[in-house]
Amino acid sequence: MNQAIKTAKLPGHDYAYSTPLAELDPSDPLRWPTQEMWSIFERLRNEDPLHFCKEGWMSPERPDDMEPVGGYWSVTRHEDIMAIDTDHKRFSSEPAIVLPDPAEDFPLPMFIAMDQPKHDIQRQTVAPIVASPSLSKMSELIRERTQYVLDSVPIDEEFDWVDTVSIELTTMMLATLFDFPFEDRRKLTRWSDVTTAGPETGIVESEEQRRAELTECVEYFMGLWHQRKGGSGHDLITMLANGENTSDMDATEYLGNLLLLIVGGNDTTRNSMSASIYGSHLFPEQWDKVKANRDLIPNTVAEIIRWQTPLAYMRRTALEDVEMHGKTIKKGDKVAMWYVSGNRDERKFDNPNALDFERSNARNHVSFGFGIHRCFGNRLAELQLQILWDEMLKRFSRVEVVGEPSRNISSFVKGYTKMKVIVRA
Repeated sequence: MNQAIKTAKLPGHDYAYSTPLAELDPSDPLRWPTQEMWSIFERLRNEDPLHFCKEGWMSPERPDDMEPVGGYWSVTRHEDIMAIDTDHKRFSSEPAIVLPDPAEDFPLPMFIAMDQPKHDIQRQTVAPIVASPSLSKMSELIRERTQYVLDSVPIDEEFDWVDTVSIELTTMMLATLFDFPFEDRRKLTRWSDVTTAGPETGIVESEEQRRAELTECVEYFMGLWHQRKGGSGHDLITMLANGENTSDMDATEYLGNLLLLIVGGNDTTRNSMSASIYGSHLFPEQWDKVKANRDLIPNTVAEIIRWQTPLAYMRRTALEDVEMHGKTIKKGDKVAMWYVSGNRDERKFDNPNALDFERSNARNHVSFGFGIHRCFGNRLAELQLQILWDEMLKRFSRVEVVGEPSRNISSFVKGYTKMKVIVRA
C-alpha cells in the first residue's frame, strides 16, 4: 500500500504542474481543504526551493474581501528551513509569525514574534508550567480525562471525532493550564478558531467581528488577571500577572500572548489527535502494527506530528541580504518556512507521504520549529497524544472514518473541522 502511495499522483497534480512556476502560491487557503497544496510543494521543492510570490493568494476563486499577503519567499526544503529557523542573527521573528503583517491599529505582540532578549524573558515566565515536575503531576489528570472521554463515546454508532474527542480533550487541558472556569472552556476553542480566521474561512463574517470577539477574550482574561494579581497559583495567568517582566504588560501584549498560548495548546494537539485517526484510516496496517507493539507509541506520535504538521509554516523577516539557491533574499523581505513541506521532503524522509510508525527518523520533523522559538509545549503535546494512543488501543479494535473529513480553510492551521467515525470495541 505504501508503494502505491509513493507512485500515485498527489492531489492537485495537474494544476501544480500546468501552472507557470512563477504563478504558484502555496499560501492560497482555498487550495488547502482539497489538499492541492501537496503537489505545489512537491514541484517547488524540486524545481524552485526558494520561490518568490509577488502577491499571495492569487486564486481566481478568492472572495473580494480576502486580502493578499504581499510579496514573500517560500522555503520548502527541510535543510533550508532548519538553516533559517536557527539563524536568529539574519532572520527576525518581528513583527509577526504569519502572513500578512498585522494591522497597525490592532497589533497583537507575543513572545514568539519577538527577538532576543525580550523573547527569552517572556518565554521564561511561563515555561515552568511545562517543566518535568509539572508534566509528571499532569500525567495522571490527562489520563483520567482521556479515559473518561473515550469511555463516553458511542460504540458502533457514527459521531464526530473532532468535536467529541479532539476538541474536548485539548480544551480541558487548556482550561487546566489557565485555571480557566471549566464550564466556560469552549470559549477557549472559539477564541482559538477566531484568532487565525479570516472572512474566507466561514468562522467569522468580517474582520470587525473577529476583533470584537478577541476584545471579548481580553476582557474576560483581564478579569482573571486582576483576580490572580498577587496570587501564588501555578497557572499561566498567575505567572503572567505576577512575573517580574510581564506583570505590567499592556492589554494588547497580554492578549497577544494569551492567543499564542491558546492556539499553541489547542490547534496543534487537537489536529494531531484527529490526524491519528485519519492517518490510521489511510494506512490501516500502521494501527495493527502499534496495537501489536505498544512500545511503538512514542515513535507513532512523532510520526503523526510529522505527517500532519498542524501549523503549516512560520514567517521570518530578513535582517540583511541572504544568498540561497542562487537568489538573494533582500533585507526586509518576508520569508515563509513551510514546515508542512519540509516534513514531506523526499531528501530527508523516504516515501514521505506515507505514514510509517516505524520510521527511523520520525523525530527529525520540523513541526515544533527549531532554535529559540522551538515550541515550549512540545513535551506536553507528545504526552497527551501518547496517553490518547495508549487508551485507544486498550479499548478499540478499530476507529473507522466515514467519508472524507472537512478541513480548515487555512494555509496556517492545517486541521480538521469535522470527521465522522465509527468506533469498534
